[in-house]
Amino acid sequence: MQLFIKNMVCDRCILVVRQELDKQNLSYRQIQLGEVELSTIPTTEQLENFRLSMDALGFELLDDKKSTLVSKIKTVLLQLIHNKEQAELNTKISVLLAEELHHDYSYLSSLFSSIEGITIEKYVIAQRIERAKELLLYDELSLSEIADQLGYSSVQHLSLQFKKITGLTPTHFKQLRENKRKPLDQVGQ
Repeated sequence: MQLFIKNMVCDRCILVVRQELDKQNLSYRQIQLGEVELSTIPTTEQLENFRLSMDALGFELLDDKKSTLVSKIKTVLLQLIHNKEQAELNTKISVLLAEELHHDYSYLSSLFSSIEGITIEKYVIAQRIERAKELLLYDELSLSEIADQLGYSSVQHLSLQFKKITGLTPTHFKQLRENKRKPLDQVGQ
């Protein structure tokens, strides 16, 4: 049985979900971002207890296919922006999503916008800027290296988008350091 879980955005989320599955005595074959494959079918009570524990931890069990597909879109985008090499970021997102999820991009885009209230493009920009904030705070890469890593055509392009989203230039943001980053599941909201 497959369970789809909204707001799983990192390896720590997988760890937390694994711990909750163990607490609920739910055996599983595989856990990955946004998905859990159970090895047995849970009782209604087990499933409801798991749903309640997930809600308490900020996750959400998805029931309908459209919400599940939107969650998969987010997972693909988060993995692309936060875990992949720059070469993959230069791939057209429309092509990547269509290939990964086996749906026409116009359908995916329309569905995402209707459920999330934001376009895929704006969501991607918000995620890229959030990743740029993270890299700026680490202070290990130059602005040019960050722009390159995030697939921007130039430092100027990154700087313009950064200022449009945050109201600050990357340099000013780095100097302030008190601007807190947003949790990944709240970016774009």
